[in-house]
Amino acid sequence: MVSRKGLLLCLLLAFSLWGCRHKKEHVGDVRIHFDIQVDGQEVTYHALTYQNAAGNHYQMDEVRFFVSDFTLISHSGSRYKVPENAGIHYVDNNLAETQDWLLSKVGEGKYDSVSFVFGLLPDQNLTGYFVNPPENNMAWPDALGGGYHYMQINGKWLSTNDSLKPFNLHTGIGQRWENGEIVEFVQNYFRVTLPLSDCYVEEETVQNIGIVMDVNEWFQHPHRFDFEEFGGSIMQNQEAQELLRENGATVFSTRMFP
Repeated sequence: MVSRKGLLLCLLLAFSLWGCRHKKEHVGDVRIHFDIQVDGQEVTYHALTYQNAAGNHYQMDEVRFFVSDFTLISHSGSRYKVPENAGIHYVDNNLAETQDWLLSKVGEGKYDSVSFVFGLLPDQNLTGYFVNPPENNMAWPDALGGGYHYMQINGKWLSTNDSLKPFNLHTGIGQRWENGEIVEFVQNYFRVTLPLSDCYVEEETVQNIGIVMDVNEWFQHPHRFDFEEFGGSIMQNQEAQELLRENGATVFSTRMFP
């Protein structure tokens, strides 16, 4: 038979365990806003108003891309890996709803940086991973490696003979060719880590973080991308894919919103 003292100890233990299980999480929300710019200005689409470092005059009609493995890094060094959509987000200038991404239940604290993969990691970049549009509209041909485009920038550029030519700046899995045949597939995704300024996540609040893509940076640092050299289609041109991958280091920046 349990003594009164033993019963009291059992009750105290039960309440203690209940309290641990029901301890209130101190969490807030983070809204990521993706902004597409050229030289710090909002993009005007369908207008031949831009010039890159190689002197190409160009216009953009569509900009689409994936980010994945999205992670917030706190002041203490701990990492909050985003569970929403397995850390993958698709951005499309024609779909306003894709330009904002709400991350819920982020732990309270100061966050010093954000990290993500531009494109998709190999274990996600598999044909059939996305079953619904708009994501599955980004399919990359199986013959060229399968999976999905990392990015599509579609537009036109003014060639040296003053003719307006279409371009499809499409990045994804690359290929190495020998004697007209593919001998190797190349993963061209890359990781981006950006500093955050005054990013504090607090309980029952929304912290707004802007991630800016500056399109002209794809064309100038550290390499100049010239449409006259690479033409309007680069899906089978690993040299161009590598150039854009290396230029991607300066494409993104962050800004905080109230």
